[in-house]
Amino acid sequence: MIQDIYPNHFANEYTPTPPLPDSNIIICRNKEILIKNNNNTINFPKASDFDKKFLSEYIYLFSINKTGYYILRNYSDSILKEYNFVYIEKLRHSNPKHLVFAAVTAVQLYNWYKNRIYCGSCGEKLTHSKSERMLFCPNCKIAEYPKISPAVIVGIHYKNKLLLSKYAGREYKKFALIAGFAEIGETIEETVSREVMEEVGLKVKNITYYKSQPWSFTDTLLFGFFAELDGAEQITLDKNELSMAQWFEREEIPVEPDDVSLTNEMITAFKNGNI
Repeated sequence: MIQDIYPNHFANEYTPTPPLPDSNIIICRNKEILIKNNNNTINFPKASDFDKKFLSEYIYLFSINKTGYYILRNYSDSILKEYNFVYIEKLRHSNPKHLVFAAVTAVQLYNWYKNRIYCGSCGEKLTHSKSERMLFCPNCKIAEYPKISPAVIVGIHYKNKLLLSKYAGREYKKFALIAGFAEIGETIEETVSREVMEEVGLKVKNITYYKSQPWSFTDTLLFGFFAELDGAEQITLDKNELSMAQWFEREEIPVEPDDVSLTNEMITAFKNGNI
């Protein structure tokens, strides 16, 4: 999956030391990131590409293999002559994989910082903590941490069949599993049962945890589960959420190789008889 970058090491401890000449610099425009992307191989701007006056205002993000990643608040347009803004969804199958993971994670943090300038309670400008990745209000003392939304992905199976679906009204047109965000006051297992009932009108039992995945494209922490059908297999489709949902025999599951998403891994695991 996208976060599986071994033997490369991702270190998300907050250690805001100044950038070194070979540090990677993150410059974004919403969901776009400034990189070189030649033949699906990506590279970031380096700190050595920037005038020292721009390096004085930085935000430390994380490191991979001891190379730091930093946001710069200001930069000269001359950097745009060598690098281009690329929509992060287009990087899913680029290389090297650890830089793809770095890119999407950096964009997630960039947009969090960009959208957390002022306190939502009193309007005071937020201050950066020096000891952790946190913003706080010096007036009313409210603390802000990076946005992470818990969600579930559910592989519903019945005898030799797996339920596959497609989203309604989204650019992503491939097969998916039932998914949705956790709501206030429910356990993550209760989220599974509720989302399945809401989207396809089915009951499930024997809910079994499979694996989790950070999904920075949507600020999400995904929890993967498999669950057995409990009762009738007739589907009642929520057409606001899904364009289709259908049972597929294990041997007929249409799946394409993909080492990026938890959804694809779960579908492949069932197809190969591992579930």
